[in-house]
Amino acid sequence: MWGDLLLVLFTVFEVAYLTSVLVSIWFYTLPVDRVTRPSEGAVPTALPSIVLFYPVLNEMEETMRTTLTGMERAQYPSFLLRVIAIPNDNDVVTIDSLRRLQDEFQFLEVLPVPPTSDPSWETVWSAWGSSRKAYWWHEGKRAGITDLPPKKTRQLIWAMYQVAPGNEDSLLSYIDADSVVPTDYWMCAASGMSQYDVVQHTNIAGNMLSSWPASFYANDHIGWDASMYRHMSAGGRQPFYVLGKGLFFRFSDLLRVGGFHPWLTIEDPEIGMRLWTNGARLGVVESPLVEEVPATWSQGITQRKRWIAGFFQSLASPLVWMGMTPGQRFRARLNFVPCLSLALNPIGVPLGVLVSVELWSRSSFLPPPLLALATVTTVGALVLILRGWLQAWRMSAAVLASRRDRVRYVLRVNPVFVLLYWMWWSIPLVIGLNMFVRDRGLVWERTEKRDANRELVRG
Repeated sequence: MWGDLLLVLFTVFEVAYLTSVLVSIWFYTLPVDRVTRPSEGAVPTALPSIVLFYPVLNEMEETMRTTLTGMERAQYPSFLLRVIAIPNDNDVVTIDSLRRLQDEFQFLEVLPVPPTSDPSWETVWSAWGSSRKAYWWHEGKRAGITDLPPKKTRQLIWAMYQVAPGNEDSLLSYIDADSVVPTDYWMCAASGMSQYDVVQHTNIAGNMLSSWPASFYANDHIGWDASMYRHMSAGGRQPFYVLGKGLFFRFSDLLRVGGFHPWLTIEDPEIGMRLWTNGARLGVVESPLVEEVPATWSQGITQRKRWIAGFFQSLASPLVWMGMTPGQRFRARLNFVPCLSLALNPIGVPLGVLVSVELWSRSSFLPPPLLALATVTTVGALVLILRGWLQAWRMSAAVLASRRDRVRYVLRVNPVFVLLYWMWWSIPLVIGLNMFVRDRGLVWERTEKRDANRELVRG
């Protein structure tokens, strides 16, 4: 009896694991809509005006100086560009730092965000009240609530509705406190937005050797942000996310769909899918924005549990309320399968080892069909892992100048260590699911920034 039960459980698990592998492989078969990057010295015609919001919270002055230095070296006509820092108005220390930085960076504006009790928020409530696309204002248990949670999304909402009048045809971008934009950042946006409705730069970590945890977090960005994610463009057929930094919209498009959803842990998945539902196309720029990943295991859990909670939240009732059909909702949820499948690794890795031993010993207790199923699953998973390892070598060249450092990095993220790291991923997955079930994670839980990319930008 127990033997039969174990075989049933083994079969169910292997089918689930194989499904996740096949979904990942399927993603890599989707086409990529790449933005044509301007050639060196070329300037696209009819350059649009651009507004970049810089939402910050309790940031080190040096971290912001590194980010602003990166923006300064990215060329664009100054009269077409506005960079606006949007701290909360009670974040006095950060505001003081920004005022000092204005002496160094003449392009920097500072626009403190007031509490939602301030009369300036009436513009937001009025816009949401007149738009059914802002479904959270009309549907669900928080309909009509104005006490928005204090986080990045709230800052973006207020700033967008304050700056939008007269800028409806302008492009809107935003980045995190630690982001370093590529030198062609603005020009790629100008080129890409003539072809697409949303332009997203790939992301890569600049501090991939700062600690062992940072190396694995950086590998996540290589495997997803700089590799699998771009296939979401898919000729407009696949609902897409945005990556939360290094992206461009049109003000008019965001206003048309109701702006950002304030009641989700992260805004990235939902706003992308809502724009797609309303006809938007995604173009991907393979000129990576450089970010900073956490240096410790605990900070990594803090960051990733928020991502997981936000994905679960976005893939529930919001898909219905934004107007997706059942088929579209199914495709949207496929986007989360590669990440969610990491929860299978604490069982999948030992089973893969067991199957390998059984094949080697040729004395398997498994029936031939189950052994074949397990073998196909294991081979498919290994192909994906080895592909990711090769991608780590290729992509690390963007931030690691010496061959020796690149070798050090790929040795750290070797397939065996990556499998063990994927088992660690079960922790943020379980915590993030719990946050979703218990409706938590609405307040901004800040990931510490350490100015880890200073050497890349300021030598």
